[in-house]
Order: sequence, then structure tokens, then C-alpha cells
Amino acid sequence: MVGVNKVILIGNLGKNPEIITFPQERNTEGNLGVVKKATFPLATTEIRKTRDGERVEQTDWHNIVCWRGLAEIAERILKKGTQVYIEGKLQSRSWEDKEGNKRYITEVVAENFTVLANKNRTDDNNHQAHDPYASILNEETEPLGDLPF
Repeated sequence: MVGVNKVILIGNLGKNPEIITFPQERNTEGNLGVVKKATFPLATTEIRKTRDGERVEQTDWHNIVCWRGLAEIAERILKKGTQVYIEGKLQSRSWEDKEGNKRYITEVVAENFTVLANKNRTDDNNHQAHDPYASILNEETEPLGDLPF
């Protein structure tokens, strides 16, 4: 039987992504490349009503990890407060801390994300200046053409 490891979250970034760069082996041209990793906390909030009709909010925090090209995009367009839709998979790992205690963490390794809203946006008339995609998509970007979906 094949297993499924799929996570879908909609939430807000708790802080700007932290970027770590790892050196990569030399490629065929002899150039030394790098691999980027972006990590950030994501808050998801659920609102429910108690039996008494009182509204109760419950916020959960998730550790998000983006690698390579997705990390580069996260570095350019994601900021604290940005609302995003994230698809990925759960990954758990363990390590020993400086005191020799075994530590565990569960992370969501993002496969893709979509920016839904940016709380830092203050002027809707100045859309281009605050558009998170403006630095990626511009006049020189090739049109997507007829997509099969």
C-alpha cells in the first residue's frame, strides 16, 4: 500500500523568512553553486463557537521550510504578516542539543505556495509598488500562452 503525506495550510507568516545558504558541489562548468533554505513560522487560526455561543479562536503555529528556487522566491516576496496558501508534506527529524538532550521537530516542507494577501500593503492605488510578484513578473516575462489546464 502506498502512503500519502500531504499538508495544505492557509495562514499568516509570523516573521520574515530566515535564509540559509549551503555551498553545493561544482557543476560541469566548474562553478561552485549554492542551495538556499528558507524557514518561517506560519500561524493558522480556527474560530469556533462553544455550546454557550461564545466565539473562541485557536491559533496553531507551523514550522515551514522551503528549498532551492522556492526559497529564493520566499526570500523576495514573503514578509511578516503575509497570508499564504501552502502545499507540502510533513517531515519529522531529531537532533541532540548542546546539553546532550534529544530534540524533535515536525516541519512542513513546502512544495509550492501562493500569496493570498499582504498585511503590509497600505495603498491599493500603488499596486505595482507593493505587488509581491512585481519583482518576478514584469514586461520582460514571457507570456504563458495556452496552458493545457
